[in-house]
Amino acid sequence: MVIGVVGVGDVTACMESVEAMPQVEKVVRITAPYKFVSKEFRPGKTRIKVNGAEIGGDEFVVIAGPCSVESEEQIMRSAEAVAKAGAKFLRGGAFKPRTSPYDFQGMEEEGLKLLQKAKKATGLAIVTEVMGDRDRGVGGAVRGRDAGGRANMQNFMLLKALGKCGRPILLKRGLSSSIKELLMSAEYIVAHGNPDVILCERGIRTFETATRNTCDISAIPVLNELTHLPVILDPSHAQENAAWFLQWLAREWRLGQTGLIVEAHPAPERAISDGAQSLDLNQFAKMMDELKTLHRPLERST
Repeated sequence: MVIGVVGVGDVTACMESVEAMPQVEKVVRITAPYKFVSKEFRPGKTRIKVNGAEIGGDEFVVIAGPCSVESEEQIMRSAEAVAKAGAKFLRGGAFKPRTSPYDFQGMEEEGLKLLQKAKKATGLAIVTEVMGDRDRGVGGAVRGRDAGGRANMQNFMLLKALGKCGRPILLKRGLSSSIKELLMSAEYIVAHGNPDVILCERGIRTFETATRNTCDISAIPVLNELTHLPVILDPSHAQENAAWFLQWLAREWRLGQTGLIVEAHPAPERAISDGAQSLDLNQFAKMMDELKTLHRPLERST
């Protein structure tokens, strides 16, 4: 048994007494401020199994679907198309945090029911937003989801609650958050009992105006150096002209992310939210074909 010591001040005596126990092989003091998510605590990579898919392993996993659940026809068409193309997860917002109070806020409970219907029809796992304690469900279980996505990574009361929810959490980096702050937010979840956290780089706010957000691709190898948690990339939120950007991404590079989360919609020009950054379903299928030439485990999984 290897034990990581989390504490403040001089813990030498404590470490020595624990290491003297016959069942303990080694005691390691963790110096990073994020203790449980640090590679000091776990040198290997965390692998998270969700609905038959494994995030953080050899398989390159793709999560895809519309920004928001808008109707039964829209979400069912999206689910069927992304499943056929090789995605393993369906994304779709039922509760939508929006900058303007006048923008579409999601279908809420009805949206969750439609996501469950899509899952039943296609077998896809579901990723959707968790907005607060009221959205956590009875007994801490995230209702109707296989993974919870969330935009407000500094809602610390919610992070604590997600630590007890018993479901994998997709933790998205905030627009103005540092890598350390992202890891500290993940620490909240893991420290409160949930080790299944997937980190997501989705672009940060900078002075650049050519793109919606700056896609911080350097964050991916940095995170892989600092943490054992799996890392995925959300390029859709970094570029409003989605088609050419995502197709370039699929052709040109992989920096160590274990998967992608991509917005795809049957008719982006008519989408209620974020249509400009969404691929249409044909563009998504083409992107997946290109990804399969680069990531053989993904090709074997389809």
